[in-house]
Formats: sequence, structure tokens, C-alpha cells
Amino acid sequence: MSEWTSSVGATQLARLLRSQRAGSTATDPAGRRLPAYRALADGVRLLVLEGRVPVATRLPAERELATALSVSRTTIAAAYEYLRAAGFLESRRGAGSWTSVPGGHPLPTRGLEPLPPESTGSMIDLGCAAPTATEPWLTRAMQGALEELPLYAHTHGDYPAGLPVLRETIAARYTARGVPTMPEQIMITTGAMGAMAALVRLFAGRGERVAVDSPSYANILQLIREEDCRLVPVAMGEGLAGWDLPAWRQVLRDAAPRMAYVIADYHNPTGALASEDKRRELVEAARRAGTTLIADETMGELTLEEADRASLPCPVAAFDPAGSTVITVGSASKAFWAGLRIGWVRAAPEVVRSLVSARAYADLGSPVLEQLAVNWLMTGEGWESAVGLRRAQARQSRDALVAALGEQLPEWEFEVPRGGLTLWVRTGGLSGSRIAEAGERFGVRVPS
Repeated sequence: MSEWTSSVGATQLARLLRSQRAGSTATDPAGRRLPAYRALADGVRLLVLEGRVPVATRLPAERELATALSVSRTTIAAAYEYLRAAGFLESRRGAGSWTSVPGGHPLPTRGLEPLPPESTGSMIDLGCAAPTATEPWLTRAMQGALEELPLYAHTHGDYPAGLPVLRETIAARYTARGVPTMPEQIMITTGAMGAMAALVRLFAGRGERVAVDSPSYANILQLIREEDCRLVPVAMGEGLAGWDLPAWRQVLRDAAPRMAYVIADYHNPTGALASEDKRRELVEAARRAGTTLIADETMGELTLEEADRASLPCPVAAFDPAGSTVITVGSASKAFWAGLRIGWVRAAPEVVRSLVSARAYADLGSPVLEQLAVNWLMTGEGWESAVGLRRAQARQSRDALVAALGEQLPEWEFEVPRGGLTLWVRTGGLSGSRIAEAGERFGVRVPS
């Protein structure tokens, strides 16, 4: 039986290694340049640790990788031997060589999963944009939900479209923002990820093209990949400029993607806020191409500068009055607390009906108590008060991080975002995987 469960081609591995090393030089802890075989071994080790090359992946034959990297076969053989000695490679005659991790070492992830709660005292986690709950509002919301729960305890408890009261509340909030919405246009989901998973399954089957910002929210990109869709990346504009509309128009016209996923409000990770003109133009371009445009609004309420709140652009859905092109995804996770796991979809009623029908084969519905808690917050003063606390926390954290980077790493380049929970930094060519490895040594977790 084979010891490996997947494989990586020589060309693909060479591409991963080159992108990892772009603009940086592999050195040892003393700053000395590593020999070529050590630099290669170090690169493969980092790819395994960050999960970009999974454990138990068969590596290319020495001759194939030497050709792809334009180095000698001796260099590849020495790198493989070094990896074997370090516990990151296993080999067997006739079966090839495959990746592994040394005994006692935790299995690598993509660096996107939050740390377990018991680790928070020993590690600063910059890899998960999900701050702690804004008390006392979480406790008050759960107490309010418990008071309402007896009414629902006399039912079967399955609400595939969501609790009617919460659907009405969220619809009213969209209407107040200038986007007239009926409760029939709202489906409550298990977080924004649950919403996106349902939408990808409905609109983008195996092999379908999905256009996405580049960069974009890594968890959503991975979700789309795992549904066997074909990602079509569209580069973001420089700094906080937001979308590159000429590039989007070209992709929508030439690739004709079935679906597009964008973050207009404090983009993750760049922090860009798309202007009204860009929103209008992108919706028009998607409509002409017949592309369903998914607008992620999960960061939308996290405007950190008080002066900006009175002049925010209209929601993306405001430029699609017929409701035939834009679907909106929202969530309580970023603005309030990720632990509630309550999100929602705003779409045309027929789309909501299709999503609800398909839900019978997924999770059936979201927890009643958590839905009642979100409704309690949104129908009283709780939501605005809690989100106000979240904004203050995020603003304080942003300002502290910006000050520290300016003092300690003045050569790094970035623009200060005016909202959201992310800071996008040019690191002078230092790769994310090397920053992540260094961070682990100092108790700071950064996703590679």
C-alpha cells in the first residue's frame, strides 16, 4: 500500500518555491546565506508547515524537480536527504518520497483556523479577525433570548429559512439603509461561511468559473476550491483604491464567470472601501455578463472613524433594484461575536426558496437561541452599543499596530484602513511563510 495520499508535480512545486522566495534570501539564524540545498530544503519544510503542501504528499522525482528549478540533481538529492534527517520527508524504494512531520510536532494547518481558547494566554493570535465578545451585551442578549425561548420550545425547532422575527428584523434594517427588502428575501445561515457554502453549491458547480478579488479572504477561496470551482482572480487596485474596474470588466466579458465574490466594505485583507461609482459600475458589468455577484458585507459596520459614518456608500444591492444580479451576505461574527455563528443571505425570493430547499441536505437550520439573541440585540439598543464597543476596540488595536510598525519596521509599507479588522502590509519581499515561522518563535501567530 502507498504511504502517500496525494502528489505535487515538479512545475507546481517549483512555482510554490519561487513565490515563497520572491524578493528574499534564505539565511540561517546568524544571517549567513544558506547553501542551495539547504535553502531548497528550508523552502519545502515551510510549505509543509504552512499546509500549502499537505502531509503525505508525494514529491517529484529528483531529476524532474532539478529540471523545473534549473539546478543540479545533486542539489535536489542533498535537499531531500536533509529533509529526511529532519523528519519532514520519508522515502521507500519503488514508492518515492513523501512529506511528513517529525514526531511530536503538531500537524500543520493553513494558519487560518483560530487558536483554541486555552492557547490565548501563551500566544498573540493575529491570524483570526474575530475579537472577544463585547460584554455586557453578549450576556444580556442571551438572557433576553432565554426569556423568549419558551414560546419556541413548543415547536419542532427547525426553521430552515430562519426565525421569522429575525428575518423581519434584518429585512427592516436593509430597508432603512435604502434597499427595500421583504422578509422573504432573507435566509438566516450558520455564519457567513454557511451562507457562502450554500451559494457556491447553488450557483457554481464543478468546473464553473468564479471570479474573486486578488487577494481576498483566504477561507472563502479555499471553500470555493474545495467545491472544485475554477477561481478567476482579479487584482485589487493599489493601496486602498479598491477594485480595478477595467480588469473586472475584462474578466467578466472574457471569462463569463458563473459567479463573482467581492468584499466592497473594508475589504479583507486590504481594508479598501469601494466607492459608489465603482459599486454601480461593477453591478452593471456583472449584469451584462450574466454573472451572479456575491457581496460580502461582514465588515460593513466596522467604520472606525466617526466622521466617515455619515458619508458611507450605498450597499452594493442598492444598484440592483430588480434583484437579479446581486446577492448579499452578512453576519454578526465580525461586528459582534463569532461565537454566535449567525449569518444571513439577502437575495431574490426565488433564490431564497432554492437555498432553503437545499438546506434539507445540509444543516437544516441555525440554532434558535442564537437567532433570538441576535434579534434581541437588533431590536433594542444592544446592537449599536455593542458594535460601538467593537469599533473602539478595533480602532485602538489598529492604532497600536500602526505605531509599532512605524517604530520597529519603518521600511514596511502600508496605508492605514479606515475600517475593518485587517492591515495589509508590503514587507519588502519577506515571505509570509518566513514571517509566520519567526512569529511562532516569539509567541505571535501570523497566517502564512
